[in-house]
Amino acid sequence: MRLLFSAFIFALLVAGSVARAQQAQTVISIYGGIQEPLDSRVIGNDPSTGGAGAFDFIADWEGRSLQMSPYYGWRVTRWTAGSFGWGVEFTHEKAEASAATLAANGLDMLEFSHGLNLLTLNAYYRWPQTPGGLTPYVGAGAGISIPHVEFDGGGTRTFNIQAGGPAAVMMAGVSYRINDRFSVFGEYRASYTSLDVNLADGGWLRTDIASNAFNLGVSYGF
Repeated sequence: MRLLFSAFIFALLVAGSVARAQQAQTVISIYGGIQEPLDSRVIGNDPSTGGAGAFDFIADWEGRSLQMSPYYGWRVTRWTAGSFGWGVEFTHEKAEASAATLAANGLDMLEFSHGLNLLTLNAYYRWPQTPGGLTPYVGAGAGISIPHVEFDGGGTRTFNIQAGGPAAVMMAGVSYRINDRFSVFGEYRASYTSLDVNLADGGWLRTDIASNAFNLGVSYGF
């Protein structure tokens, strides 16, 4: 993955080498794509099951991006007349423990399928637009996660939205101008969030989830 990302950045630099400047504008973007979380260690305590209730295991997470509710995101970006921009982004990611993970740890449910939602404030850099209408860009940001926690260890079920913890994102992509208002884009996007959430009956769960995603989207500028 690091080699792929490095090659992608190199392609952006080459694409931006023959280009022209762009105007300041506000851009509203929506996107979907394929998002896949990496495995992570999960620790916690579920007192509703009786006994110690403690658990500690490695979860095999699945993104299931095209299943309900699907992976998607939106962002609002304010670009300056130069190369820099800033804005707000919301992404509806997902992470669901695989069937093998559930079976190995005696769980009926462990997922954030109604949203491992991330809300971040991002900064961007764009290269000047090429004669062919391509604009390479990179960005990064930080914010918070707002997960919908779904956990069932055989006792009391947890099923609610919580403040999960800090989050960070980065992306690199290329936008293609269709006309003065509309453009389409493709990008690689990585995210990370450190979750510390509550379970029913005074329980708790902690894990750090990192995800890779490839997005396709459309933007409207004004």
